[in-house]
Parts: sequence; structure tokens; C-alpha cells
Amino acid sequence: MSDIKRFNSDKRLSRAVVHGNTVYLAGITADDRSKGMRAQTAEILAKIDALLKTAGTDKSKLLTATIWISDMRAKPEMDEAWAAWADQQNLPARACVEARLGSPDTLVEIMVQAVK
Repeated sequence: MSDIKRFNSDKRLSRAVVHGNTVYLAGITADDRSKGMRAQTAEILAKIDALLKTAGTDKSKLLTATIWISDMRAKPEMDEAWAAWADQQNLPARACVEARLGSPDTLVEIMVQAVK
């Protein structure tokens, strides 16, 4: 049985969990919610990079990404930030859905899985 390692945990959740060679990240949101969709997405993606590094991997090894956005009309802004960040040679399976998020100023949340 593989050990389970948890990173950046608090009373509610772990931001990253590693089981075997699979890395699971929690849904990540921006800290600066005063910014628009593109900027919040860029901040989230930088946080994902840092968490993946902590867990021993990187974005080139993403398997899946689930993206929730508050308004589908703003999806092109999120897609711009995603395209600038993503490893174009190793794109994950991805879904993007509109959802009411945790607060009105939270415009995007992203959750990914990767291998080591």
C-alpha cells in the first residue's frame, strides 16, 4: 500500500495530496479577488505551479483540469491566461463549467491532477 502525503493542510483540507505517483490538488482560487478573470486565473496558475513543485511534479505532467468560472461570457479571458501558462505539448483533459462560487468576487476556481 502506498503512503499518502498531504501538503499545505489546515483544519478543512489539504491543498495537495500525493498517493503513489498521483498528485491531487484541491480547488484553488485567487487571493486577490479585486482583479478580473484573466488576472485571477494567472494567480491561480502560479499557485498551482508552486503546489505541483512541492508535490514533486510540474504542469507538463497534468492529467486533468476542472475549471469553474462565475460567468461563461468571461471564458475567453480565462482561456487567454490558461493558453499562456499551459504546456502546449502536454495538455491535460479539461472541463470548464459555469458555477456560483464561494463568494461573488471569486471568478474562477481550478482543480488539477498530475502524475509525478
